[in-house]
Amino acid sequence: MKNQNHPPPFHRRLVLRRRWFNRIFAVIYTCTVFTFLLHQTTLLLFHTTNITISLIMLLADIILAFMWFTHQGFRMNPVHRKTFPENLPKDETKYPAMDVFICTADPDKEPPMVAVNTALSIMGFDYPTEKLSVYLSDDGGSRLTLLAFMEAAKFARHWIPYCKENQIMDRSPEAYFTSNYTCFPRTHEIKVMYDSMKDKVEKGVATGSDDVYQPTHIFNQWDANFTRQHHPTVIQVLLDGTKETDVLGHAMPNLIYVSREKRKATPHHFKAGALNVLLRVSETITNAPIVLTVDCDMYSNDPKTPLKALCYFLNPSIDSDNIAFLQFPQIFQGINQDDIYGAEFKFIFQINMTGFDGLLGPSHVGTGCFFRRRAFYGNPSSQTLEQTRIQSIRSDMLSRCHEVAKSNFEAQTKWGYELGYRYGSMLEDFDTGYHLHCKGWRSVFCLPNRPAFLGTAPMNLHDLLNQTQRWSMGLLDMNFSRYNPIKHGCKHLPLFQALCYTHYISWPIWCIPLLIYSHLPQLALIHSLPIFPKVSDPWFLLYAFLFIGAYGQDFLEFKLGGGTARGWYNNQRAWIIRSLSSYTYAVIEYMLTKLCASSAVFNVTSKVVDEEASTRYKHGMVEFGVESLFFYPISVAALLNLIALIFGVMGVFKHGGLQDLFLQFLLVGFGVVNSWPVYQAMVLRNDPGKMPLKITLTSFAIASMLYLVAPKP
Repeated sequence: MKNQNHPPPFHRRLVLRRRWFNRIFAVIYTCTVFTFLLHQTTLLLFHTTNITISLIMLLADIILAFMWFTHQGFRMNPVHRKTFPENLPKDETKYPAMDVFICTADPDKEPPMVAVNTALSIMGFDYPTEKLSVYLSDDGGSRLTLLAFMEAAKFARHWIPYCKENQIMDRSPEAYFTSNYTCFPRTHEIKVMYDSMKDKVEKGVATGSDDVYQPTHIFNQWDANFTRQHHPTVIQVLLDGTKETDVLGHAMPNLIYVSREKRKATPHHFKAGALNVLLRVSETITNAPIVLTVDCDMYSNDPKTPLKALCYFLNPSIDSDNIAFLQFPQIFQGINQDDIYGAEFKFIFQINMTGFDGLLGPSHVGTGCFFRRRAFYGNPSSQTLEQTRIQSIRSDMLSRCHEVAKSNFEAQTKWGYELGYRYGSMLEDFDTGYHLHCKGWRSVFCLPNRPAFLGTAPMNLHDLLNQTQRWSMGLLDMNFSRYNPIKHGCKHLPLFQALCYTHYISWPIWCIPLLIYSHLPQLALIHSLPIFPKVSDPWFLLYAFLFIGAYGQDFLEFKLGGGTARGWYNNQRAWIIRSLSSYTYAVIEYMLTKLCASSAVFNVTSKVVDEEASTRYKHGMVEFGVESLFFYPISVAALLNLIALIFGVMGVFKHGGLQDLFLQFLLVGFGVVNSWPVYQAMVLRNDPGKMPLKITLTSFAIASMLYLVAPKP
């Protein structure tokens, strides 16, 4: 007989056993690192040979040690969680209302049908529809996006009851109809309706014309002066759940289109500005206590996801009111088997998050996140009025919505600084989560067996590097702000939480040691100049332990996180590529921005799929194809490693000294193996994704110049 005094749990928290291994290894490795740095400093002080090389190598080693040390915050207390939505109250009237924010910005890079599928999958949540409202933020102010959502609103009346009647899990129509779906009585009819809508939307996007639609008065605002960066507020209620029903007579969720006002003379604050407008607009209309934010390409993969979120927000435990947000990981579909670009970012979105979760909670990654609305307005002890408005959407509400969406509404207010999403960084989501933690809020990471949301990752190298450069610019903004985790965070956060945030904001400086280790030992090897201990030197073992220990622990975590050996190998190669290219350019661009020689630009990552490039990607071929600045440092490093290996081998055959140069040969060989896709793209491939000839020739010229200036013994 069950104990009536102990109701069934809503969730369970499990501390991973490897935390003790992590802690013991951290102590051992830290002692080794300090011994190594002390030895290097001693050599520098008492041996003046090659002092410049020694200073540069010491700088690289100090940064590597710093990055390793800050990474330990993730390893001190990793946890996993499990939810039990079946134990939630059966009375759905006790469930809180939920506002969902979907963000899109550029119909050329984020096709409207992608956003439509995301919206339809969320409108199909297994959640009381009268308590669900979906807001689309169209920051590009695209008439075609609005038209697409008008069509989606019509289709939703058929799609939602079809999914719920047949208990379909894939409630994105595109995902469902491209899978091995089961046929039900209305399946063919629904598919015909979806294909018709899709053709209509895509025809309009392809032609840039709305002739295929029936015009309405709302489009009168798209006059000759309407541009993406300069236009009035556009708000359109596509579905009013208090009035409109599906084909079975059930209430529909609210569906509301919002494009905030933009004026050239006022700041736009990237995505954070759009989300703050949605916060104010939704507060005026529905004011739901729970807010879900998703990117337009992250469709719902599990209709029970909001119930899993309630397992934390409705938890009767004392500290549940301190939970500001519940973060689901970004998980991507379509990534090839071995993830050649490391685009899954398994460490960032999954492995490190379990470590974050054992502290104050995970960082916010911008999508797939359930917020407690009042977290945007103060600290956990603040009292805010939360009154959900389940009523018809009136004209006076819409009038107020237009006011709060004006471009100058936030002037002389605390929005973006103490209220809502944070401004001041291109990585506004990460910054927002950090400040919520500093205010005393907690967060929770939820990693269910079936991914809650699925999105699309960049399928070519240029897009991926462009994305990580943008992230790095945002991290640099945080690093040099007065709120950085080293100065501000340590005052308001536990030590290990502050270390985790410090590790992330320090990402861009990976470029310094990676540039050094990709060039200096190679240049020294060309002239048989040893800069590491020889094999017979006891310090050789210390070097070996540091390398094997760091890489071995990294590999172990990746495997325990469900990854493969080949996937880990590609992930570490992608880390090297990012460090040499996007991190380097982020540092340069950030410096130019601060010197007023450049300005930061928010570039939306393209979600458009090139079929030929997609085919090459599926076959594991790295996509170059364009004359991108990102490819120069990668190509130069690859060629320099190959030149160093050739000249190093020739030098050993002529003069011997393999024992003195053994570590350099290992490093160069490691570089050559990692560079194999670059060599393929330069010489062995003829497809459109090969390395452009201009980059190959220019990189060879630069590598040859570096050879000429290589240090000589």
